[in-house]
Parts: sequence; C-alpha cells; structure tokens
Amino acid sequence: MDQEARLDYLIDYLLNENPNTKEQMMQYKTNTVEEKITLFWGLCNIRKPDPVRGEFTEVQDAFLTQWNNERHVTTLHDLEAAGPQLYLWQGDITSLAVDAIVNAANSEMLGCTQANHHCIDNIIHTRSGVQLRLDCDVLIKEQGRKEPIGKAKITKAYNLPANYVIHTVGPFINQRGVSPLKEQLLASSYYSCLALADENQLGSLAFCCISTGEFNFPNQRAAEIAIQTVKKYIRNTGSKLHIIFNVFKDEDLKIYQSILTQRE
Repeated sequence: MDQEARLDYLIDYLLNENPNTKEQMMQYKTNTVEEKITLFWGLCNIRKPDPVRGEFTEVQDAFLTQWNNERHVTTLHDLEAAGPQLYLWQGDITSLAVDAIVNAANSEMLGCTQANHHCIDNIIHTRSGVQLRLDCDVLIKEQGRKEPIGKAKITKAYNLPANYVIHTVGPFINQRGVSPLKEQLLASSYYSCLALADENQLGSLAFCCISTGEFNFPNQRAAEIAIQTVKKYIRNTGSKLHIIFNVFKDEDLKIYQSILTQRE
C-alpha cells in the first residue's frame, strides 16, 4: 500500500467513524495528496480519544513513519553547543530525534481539537498518531482531574523521531498581565519537565517556548525564565541532561541568542 492508498483508507475510516464528522469536514477538497493530508490532519484533530481497530493503527503508523521521515530529521550531534549542555535550534520540534520533546499542553491534556490549527500541541499530536491522545486520556482519567499548571507527564512519542513526549501546562496570561505567581508557575513547568526527564534516565530534552504562543506569555521574559531555570537545575542537581531550546519564530531565536551569549 503506497502513501496515497494509506491516506484514502485512513480518511475513509475517520469519516465513517462518526456521522457528524462527515458534515463538519465537507469543505475539505481531496484532489491532491496534499489536500488529503490536510483532511487527515483535521480529522485526527477533532477525533475523540476512542479506541481504534488494530488495522487502523497499522496503516496510520506506516503512513506517519514515512511522512515524518520525508523531512530532514535533526539529531543532537547536528547541533552546536550554546553553552555547557545547552543548545539552541530553530525548526519544527517534531523533526528532532532526541530522547524527549516538550509539548505545551492544555489542561485537558488531549491535544488541540481545532482542525488544522498550527499550534505545537496540534502538530505533535497529529504527527505522533492517535495513540498519543489515547495515552493522555488514560493519564487524565487515572488522576481524576485536569492537569495542574506547572506539572509534567510523560508518554511515548509513537511515530515521532523522538522517543518520548513530556507534556506540561504553562500559565495563561490574561489582561492582568504577568505576575510573580505566573512567573513561578512557568519556572515550575520547566523544572517539572527536567526532573521527569532525569527520573526516566533520559539523555536529551528539547523544550519548546512554553506559554508564549496561545497562552500569551511575553517572549522575552519567558526565555529568561526558561534559561535561568534550566541552568539552576543543572547546577543544583548535577544533571547530565543535554537541553535543546527549540524556537520556531525569528523573534525567539534572537531573544535566546542574546540571553545565552550574556556573561553570568
């Protein structure tokens, strides 16, 4: 089965799984492979964490493995150190072949459910596969409540080049702006991810810019907190973790470059 045949199977399965889905996704065209990928992506986003048949998982995994590997995959060895155990890299975090990547999750921990939304939560869940949402659903049901801000959970990464995904809910900044408590909660998100990575004996961890996207945390202050927290953690614990600060926007690249080159 080639990639387009896999896509056709996956789309057909997802459209027929729920009668309401067909009507919701009728505006999507499927004349090209790219259009089919867009539809598949959207269908995965809106799908609830319900069990799937084994055949679906097999076809999905084959499709996602090839789709993910069609991009250039970056490893830790491809990166130039920005300091002891620290690296800065601009690009799509889902193309990093490291031990774990950090997902800026929401409190439901089920991924973004807005079809084709370009937030990191959406992209990680889409390229990982439906198993990631199922795992997160189990974690939330087991704890019996939404995920608290500043904590972290770990799951497999399934079809991503990384081995694991560490999920954390950062603070949301509303019209009141940044407060000392919100700064502490953001630092806690970074610390919790680091501690969880060490607890699972990981060697490398890639951080996204937690809370700076949909959660509105100012980019400059968020970067300062991220770097300060990571350096303090390494210094205080003696951790051997290799940390990648992953940025996507040019603005964040410049901010991180400026902070990382400052003398302490």
